[in-house]
Amino acid sequence: MAKEKIWFDMDGTIADFYGVEGWLADLEAYNVRPYAEAKPLVNMQRLARRLNRLQKAGYEIGVISWLSKANNAEYNEKVTKAKIEWLGKHLASVQFDTIHIVAYGTPKQTLGKGILFDDEKPNRDKWGEGAFEPKDIFQVLAELA
Repeated sequence: MAKEKIWFDMDGTIADFYGVEGWLADLEAYNVRPYAEAKPLVNMQRLARRLNRLQKAGYEIGVISWLSKANNAEYNEKVTKAKIEWLGKHLASVQFDTIHIVAYGTPKQTLGKGILFDDEKPNRDKWGEGAFEPKDIFQVLAELA
């Protein structure tokens, strides 16, 4: 039985989506390039080791990430695929228990409970206790196991 669920936002939290030059123009043109090319914002090998250790200790690991504001059904499918491929590329050894890639603005607190790492303060505020900034990822995870 899982002790608790640990959730990660992607864009701006573990993926440097906003650091991809031309990201906004790409979104407006329905181009998934920024999702595919985003560089990691944290040391992914260290994160993978920590997440695998936590899963062995009974924690579940998940992702709650929004689709683009600029969207349509076809683009949403492409964004979802790009995000899942990004996770597979950068966290290949992590077997996520749950991945929610949902419409932009979906209240994340309706999709899960536990610990959330998210770069957006309104998301953390709505989540409540257990929500942390990306800078706290390794400290919080180290305290768990």
